[in-house]
Amino acid sequence: MSTAERRIAHLDMDAFYASVELLRYPELRGQPVVIGGGRSGTPVELPDGSRRFARLRDYAGRGVVTTSTYEARALGVFSAMGMMKAAQLAPDAILLPTDFDSYRHYSRLFKSAVRTFTDRIEDRGIDEIYIDLTDVEGAARDVASNIKQAVNAATGLTCSICVAPNKLLAKIGSELDKPNGLTLLTPADLETRIWPLPVRKVNGIGPKATEKLGTLGILTVGDLAAADLGVLQDNFGRSYAEWLTRISRGIDDRDVVVSSEPRSMSRETTFGRDLHPKQDRPELSAIFTDLCVRVADDLRRKGYVGKTVGIKLRFADFKTVTRDVTLPTPTADAVTIRRAATECLKRITLDRRLRLLGVRMSTLEPAGFHDAPTFVQEELRFDVQEEPGEKEGL
Repeated sequence: MSTAERRIAHLDMDAFYASVELLRYPELRGQPVVIGGGRSGTPVELPDGSRRFARLRDYAGRGVVTTSTYEARALGVFSAMGMMKAAQLAPDAILLPTDFDSYRHYSRLFKSAVRTFTDRIEDRGIDEIYIDLTDVEGAARDVASNIKQAVNAATGLTCSICVAPNKLLAKIGSELDKPNGLTLLTPADLETRIWPLPVRKVNGIGPKATEKLGTLGILTVGDLAAADLGVLQDNFGRSYAEWLTRISRGIDDRDVVVSSEPRSMSRETTFGRDLHPKQDRPELSAIFTDLCVRVADDLRRKGYVGKTVGIKLRFADFKTVTRDVTLPTPTADAVTIRRAATECLKRITLDRRLRLLGVRMSTLEPAGFHDAPTFVQEELRFDVQEEPGEKEGL
């Protein structure tokens, strides 16, 4: 079947985390609400049955915004923004902590509802999926409307969905009429609905590429479609330039990938204060060990082992460094992961305070039932190595 005959949908839950919280706290509907900041902001139950909510102005720390309601977004508060900056923009906004167990529960509910229509689903995260509707009977608008109703009945939440000839247009289109949007796109809509959009709206054009395109006078998708291929190749290289040209014209032949294996699993944390490798060694040791244990737990719970152990450090000046090492055999054992992560640390000069630490496992493969490793409890330390001739490590 040709690309033009395909019907690919992208479904995106509306302000997902915030919407789940509003199911729990319906009295907050219509108010600016910010989710994030770790455990800060847990509501207090009052004797009369009402609740007292924290305000963003009272937050103190270095967390980031996980998400926000549309009312908070109207005040300039968006995901990944520092909480302190968000507090300056919207000091009266309600602050709520994240509850990922609840978000995962509702994620399973909405995906199960969609599977009553088709199993041709590509999972793209906790709140979005691609759906191949090519073989689903009915007009595109009717099918999309029925899916939206099923999701709402299963969760009490709204979603936005776009049906288009390919994943590229479906992804862009699901953002066009949010919230609770239903959008249909065809190649005939490219010039009127897609070309006026800023280039950053295209998934795959990041901040650096957006900035570089801007220096060339390319601000919109339409500008990109009209750009000279040679100029693009000179600035971005042949492969990326050709991709830019294709996507500006709405061309995307990718299939909906129904089953896919995870590429990596990771855990990281941003500290409440900058920690020094020597002065705060006990605290760093405990955090480092906990990250390794949590990654190992994730691997075993999902049935995987990994061969490549990586670490990520972010210093107080926001410089970020990564190191990794490949093991001879795959593992999901916390002790093995911790030892390998320590070897990575020895390859970094640790003479400055740290603000973030992360541990990552990649080169994953399914674990066999009988040879899945078990966790062995032993002392794990975040030591500073001071042997002569070695670079100081943690």
